[in-house]
Amino acid sequence: MKDLFDKIYKDKGPLGKWASQAEGYFVFPKLEGEIANRMKFRGNDVITWSINDYLGLANHPEVRKVDAEAAQQYGSAYPMGARMMSGHTSLHEQLQNELAEFVDKEATYLLNFGYQGMVSTVDALVSKDDIIVYDVDSHACIIDGVRLHMGKRFTFKHNDMESLEKNLDRATKMAEQTGGGILVISEGVFGMRGEQGKLKEIVALKKKYNFRLFVDDAHGFGTLGETGAGAGQEQGIQDDIDVYFATFAKSMASTGAFIAADKEIIDYLKYNLRSQMFAKSLQMQLVVGALKRLDMLRTMPELKQNLWKIVNALQSGLKDRGFDIGNTSSCVTPVYLKGSIPEAMALVKDLRENHGIFCSIVVYPVIPKGLILLRMIPTASHTLEDVEETLNAFDAIRDRLENGTYKRLSAAVSAAMGE
Repeated sequence: MKDLFDKIYKDKGPLGKWASQAEGYFVFPKLEGEIANRMKFRGNDVITWSINDYLGLANHPEVRKVDAEAAQQYGSAYPMGARMMSGHTSLHEQLQNELAEFVDKEATYLLNFGYQGMVSTVDALVSKDDIIVYDVDSHACIIDGVRLHMGKRFTFKHNDMESLEKNLDRATKMAEQTGGGILVISEGVFGMRGEQGKLKEIVALKKKYNFRLFVDDAHGFGTLGETGAGAGQEQGIQDDIDVYFATFAKSMASTGAFIAADKEIIDYLKYNLRSQMFAKSLQMQLVVGALKRLDMLRTMPELKQNLWKIVNALQSGLKDRGFDIGNTSSCVTPVYLKGSIPEAMALVKDLRENHGIFCSIVVYPVIPKGLILLRMIPTASHTLEDVEETLNAFDAIRDRLENGTYKRLSAAVSAAMGE
């Protein structure tokens, strides 16, 4: 019999094998200073394009004041216990009611964490007789939720309605045999590509197929739609989203999340979401802070306006200079380049050390081999000067990638890795 850890000693995984070269710099980097458009990395000033603080609320003085006052009043422990037992308060209810009104749903329920809550919600919505059909590019939290499902599940090609229909045909036949139902899962905004999910087109298929739609709108909430209510509002189909999910970790610059649906659905979920039934309640200072942030989303449209001024300047500037930013239709701004993982490491090091630009790097296995994705998150805190400086830096690194400079610099790394 093998030692359980043998596989760990022999295979660190597709990303783990790069740990000795990457950790502390390319992965698990340490950004320092207040969350802002410019921070410190290894003692140097960098323009930060990797912080999901879309509306610039993380260090807004009004937010900091409310957070501090709430921490002083309640500490970090109150309320103690799970909400079903001893951790329920009127302020939790108030936040839920205000969120429901904001996203135009009958009811909402708070979640301690977005990832945990998404996994648990998928699990609670389906039984072994039900079938899940979900976009192949869905976030890891959706995939992990689907893994808990004891019934059948099918993926459809990313934003491909023909593929979705084929899988709905399969799911319908299977559901007729099992006596179950069908849950379709997509995202409001896909966090890597920046593309909005084709929610309007998915909803149109309800005329032909009997299914319920669950949407993860982590990147759409606060950034899309006339009032910031998200991708459903942006596409005019919010009423047709059966279960809506959003997180506080992006536009709200905090911790926590929520689900929204008809009251009867929420009433069911709050008694069946294991991750919330058996976990400590969301701390009061986070609830109070979320109430303040939500009020700012409602009453300060200039936050979203400032965000989109930067988004439009960055994305139009990249396109004008010939960069491939894919089909993004959100704030998420991907830049696709061709190169190997060692070349990507050399490129990012140049970008950070010599140009003072910090953005996330995405490589295989998240995207296909031979591609480098530089993922940028514009925020309302950025300036047009930040954009111009970044565009000039991207011109420089593209030239060095195309003329082979990074390939030569990375040769030693590739040799060391035996590639």
